[in-house]
Amino acid sequence: MNVKRLIALAGAAAVTVLVAAAASFGQTKPAPSNTSLPSISGSARDGSLLTASHGSWNGSPTGYAYQWLRCDSQGGSCASIGGATSQTYTVQTADVSNRLRVQVTATNASGSGSAQSRPTGTVQPTGTAPKSTAPPTISGTTQQGSTLTVSPGQWSGTPTPKFSYQWQSCVGTGGNCTNISGATNTTYALQQSDVAHTVRVVVTATNDKGTSTGTTAETDLIAPAKSAQGGAAINIAQVSLPNRLVIDGVKFSPSPATGRGTITARFHVSDTRGFSISGALVYALGLPYGWTFSAPEQPTDSTGWATIQIRPTRNMPLRRGDLVMFVRARKPGDSLLAGVSTRRLVQEPIR
Repeated sequence: MNVKRLIALAGAAAVTVLVAAAASFGQTKPAPSNTSLPSISGSARDGSLLTASHGSWNGSPTGYAYQWLRCDSQGGSCASIGGATSQTYTVQTADVSNRLRVQVTATNASGSGSAQSRPTGTVQPTGTAPKSTAPPTISGTTQQGSTLTVSPGQWSGTPTPKFSYQWQSCVGTGGNCTNISGATNTTYALQQSDVAHTVRVVVTATNDKGTSTGTTAETDLIAPAKSAQGGAAINIAQVSLPNRLVIDGVKFSPSPATGRGTITARFHVSDTRGFSISGALVYALGLPYGWTFSAPEQPTDSTGWATIQIRPTRNMPLRRGDLVMFVRARKPGDSLLAGVSTRRLVQEPIR
């Protein structure tokens, strides 16, 4: 091989080396790409501390940035949480019932790449909402003018719940309860408007984890302060032993009787609790037998009064004395001599 040929070959090899060196000198690394998703460790519970792991990346990242995301209960519709850009994150009350993700951005000299973790479980609240473990109760005498007191009962829940109260008035036969305006304390003084009704209390327990309610049983019927011999009455169906009927009012017209004309007799019936009673059957018979004609039983009206027309016979003497009457009040369907019935002797003067 001649000298020129050797020189040419040597020059070509040198150019190849230079070109390869130049290519090698200008080559750059690719931007980071994720090969294993970031992950989150810690409990998804209000107040807990979560820690992000950046996962695995190609491209030899030189740094990582973090952004925590709040997502819906399905882990979607995620939005950045303001200021949550550290590797750790303290779960907030606003996160409760949502799920969390973390977005990691890896960087190197050639650029950056991002990847999101899988969502946490649904964030749970710390503590528990109130729950009744023993119902509230009412104590006190169920009579007009008396003061009743409510006890909230027993409750679970963390933190300890606070209580509010609403007294309600219910119909005498139970149910159909409505709020009593302004009756929101632990005590309540029974009013005239409560007579012949029952009352109950709705107790509301609240803490920062929720609200729950509990309701007392209805009280007994609220009795009047004393027998009014009038006004609203309760039905005879609401009277049962050990309560009994009482004939506590008697009126005659005319009084005294001055002849053998019809005597209008009115009898008021209450019970041993003091309620006026409607629907009780009242029977009256003049004594001695034969001084008056028999009269049918009459029911008491909505104020507790029954009216019976007494017709004297020729046997009733028209001299100074008294017409004695046997009066009985009973509950329809009860035995004449048993149940809640009552009997009384009364007198109509004769002049």
